[in-house]
Amino acid sequence: MIVSDKLPAGPLAARLSGYRMEQDALGRSTASVFRLEGEGLPALYLKVEEVATFGELADEAARLGWLKASGLPCPEVIARESDGEHNWLLISALPGSDLASASALTPLVRVELLAAALLDLHRLPIASCPFDHRLERRIATAKARMQAGIVDETDFDATRLGKSAEALFAELESRRPGREDLVVAHGDACLPNFITSEKGFSGYIDCSRLGVADRYQDIALACRSIAHNFGEALVQPFLDRYGMPATDPARLDYYRLLDEFF
Repeated sequence: MIVSDKLPAGPLAARLSGYRMEQDALGRSTASVFRLEGEGLPALYLKVEEVATFGELADEAARLGWLKASGLPCPEVIARESDGEHNWLLISALPGSDLASASALTPLVRVELLAAALLDLHRLPIASCPFDHRLERRIATAKARMQAGIVDETDFDATRLGKSAEALFAELESRRPGREDLVVAHGDACLPNFITSEKGFSGYIDCSRLGVADRYQDIALACRSIAHNFGEALVQPFLDRYGMPATDPARLDYYRLLDEFF
């Protein structure tokens, strides 16, 4: 259940009347996420975070609004509230299950749905997207997060466990690719952040990192997520469906390295 001292006390509290709340433990967001259900009421999600320099909820709300205005499916922002100590974001629930959990579908169908969803997103015109996640800005943010001491060194990928954030940041600077193939990227393109139902793809969630970035930002994390959930054998079918049958291993590894800071 939601901790009582995190409950909103303003107008948002009235919107929660009649709902049961259950914490959703899936995902790595710094915000706490609660699913809200009530008899005769539409399912919702409530996110809560402490007010801090690197909060995500304002970013997520802005991106969801932009994505919906761009014609792609995602949760609707219902309400936002802050009391100076906590931020809250109330959003609609999408029908269905995330692609990591949608067991009614075969893994092959799920990776093909992921590829199609990324294609739709990556085809949006970058000139229309106000969110800049090019490497210059993301590396600067990675450095700021490192200096703030919020990079979790215990959560590094297995190949990097035991290294310090400072050592990885030196790699991030020295190995920076010389070019970027820019698209509107999701930013955290893992299977749990894409929802599907029996009617097809339902939409994108956890969009706080959405912005203009190299397409490898999404391809690298998608391939890693597929290998983790379904095994390496389904990475190539995903790439084939996306239209990138051959990839650059160095760029894949670089964007996974960048992800260690977020």
